[in-house]
Amino acid sequence: MAIIEVAATEVGRVVESKAVNNGLIYEKPNKKLKGQTGGWRSAGLLLVNQGLATLAFFGVGVNLVLFLTRVLGHGNASAANNVSKWTGTVYIFSLIGAFLSDSYWGRYLTCAIFQLISIVGLVLLSIASWLFLIKPAGCGDAFGELDCNPPSSIGIAIFYISIYMVALGYGGYQPTIATFGADHFNENDPVEKHSRSIFFSYFYFALNLGSLFSNTILVFFEDRGHWTIGFLASAGSAIVGLVLFLLGTRGYKYYKPCGNPLKRVTQVFVAAAKKWNVVVPADGEKLYEVEGSESAIKGSRKIVHSDEFRCLDKAATITTEDVCEKTKPDPWRLCTVTQVEEVKAVLKMLPIWLCTIIYSVVFTQMASLFVEQGAVMNTKVVNFEIPAASMSVFDIVSVLLFTFIYNQLLVPVTGKLTGNPKGLSELQRMGVGLLIGLLSMLAAGITELERLKWVIPGEESSSLSIFWQIPQYILVGASEVFMYVGQLEFFNSQAPDGVKSFGSSLCMASISLGNFVSSFIINIVMGITTRGSRPGWIPSDLNVGHMDRFFFLLVVLTALDFIGYLLCARWYKYINVEPDQEQSTDETEDQVELSRLV
Repeated sequence: MAIIEVAATEVGRVVESKAVNNGLIYEKPNKKLKGQTGGWRSAGLLLVNQGLATLAFFGVGVNLVLFLTRVLGHGNASAANNVSKWTGTVYIFSLIGAFLSDSYWGRYLTCAIFQLISIVGLVLLSIASWLFLIKPAGCGDAFGELDCNPPSSIGIAIFYISIYMVALGYGGYQPTIATFGADHFNENDPVEKHSRSIFFSYFYFALNLGSLFSNTILVFFEDRGHWTIGFLASAGSAIVGLVLFLLGTRGYKYYKPCGNPLKRVTQVFVAAAKKWNVVVPADGEKLYEVEGSESAIKGSRKIVHSDEFRCLDKAATITTEDVCEKTKPDPWRLCTVTQVEEVKAVLKMLPIWLCTIIYSVVFTQMASLFVEQGAVMNTKVVNFEIPAASMSVFDIVSVLLFTFIYNQLLVPVTGKLTGNPKGLSELQRMGVGLLIGLLSMLAAGITELERLKWVIPGEESSSLSIFWQIPQYILVGASEVFMYVGQLEFFNSQAPDGVKSFGSSLCMASISLGNFVSSFIINIVMGITTRGSRPGWIPSDLNVGHMDRFFFLLVVLTALDFIGYLLCARWYKYINVEPDQEQSTDETEDQVELSRLV
């Protein structure tokens, strides 16, 4: 058993500690289990895996509301409510996956397990639709030629179990795969650090590429009543993705999980509370930290002391009672600087994260009000009817196009202007995304004003072409490249080693809260604008409403949010991690540790 001997000549000095080895072999806290390759070869395989997993997920999600109405017989409001709950659940599960990845399972095992859960859900969904729900065959098509029989209780039960298994699988997988891919690039190497930044752009690119296939090919089959084929194709995509993921096992880099972060966070607050009347030394060097290059947190590098949230430094302040301890210091009374800084890092990220929620409100309109707006516009092209929801293809194409433009054109130019090899910092990139999101709402408002001018008397639709929506979709896509890719990189780089996956999950949590905040704003707006028997801004008949005013309201809210974001960004201080001392490890030892994982 290891015993920590504590020695200090006076209160206020850093407590020196050394581990007395009684014959046991220690695992170095900062130790990485390195694969044979890493780099783009392994990261590229993970990008393919991400695209296939996203294709499988959106193969279910993109037409779920139509499946509920056409096959299960739900009303529009009930179907929309169920889809909202399902979508919100996906993002809640992302926090669960991030916690398990950071604390116990590690990235590799977490990704594998949650992909398997998603596959089981997709297979069950295919079976449920084939055996119980799509009766007669081909029912539930877009043309209403064949109505489905009332579903059986067992069919409905299997359906809901399966779609929530898909939500659990994809939600738990998504933030972890982003972090796992970034692990394959060394932050201390300038070339690999740049590659790591590019990886997040390609990660979002792969996500949208998979979504593009779902929104076109799979939707085509499902709209024609071939629901089971669509679900089977999704299951097949997920299976191929998992097989490819497992084939790359020997080439991945592995980081050991760092244990339960909730316990460490609680210890910091409890220790600080116990020492509420203790004076924190002005010199951060006098706060408690273990000796050597390794952190006391398993798998985490040391973090340099910062001056923010000085009240939490009480947890690392050495008192007479701490010096009198003859054994290892009580972590509920004395925490290391790294442990305190881990808590500070999370607290510092929260204001930035809160400022991204309004952007997610803007992003949410693409799947709701944009579709409702398009549905009452002229959707005919010759003899072909364009589904309003399919206009989201312009968003996906915009993401793919602007990912290339940003990496190949903007980064070299802005890099020369700013001196930053990445072009823009993560915070600058997110700020640009927020502004472009504002412009998308402005474009949507202008489109709605024009739509109202061309309303056909006696009809619900307008003669204005649905292609007027293209600018707002393109602007949303461009803003995603700056905001969401910037978020992924920012939260992943600024999250301490012990909560990396949690950092990635904050991006998904922002989208989730954006949905809730959007509903909250709409309810308030309708509550105010429907007083006195008025139809309100967003009535059932949009021709008698003023949805344009709602879009312009979001412009104002986004502008105010941008001001708040600027203040938070100016206040923010980047995390300062000590250089990694374990850049290379013995190959034999790596293979032994790797075999334990797989």
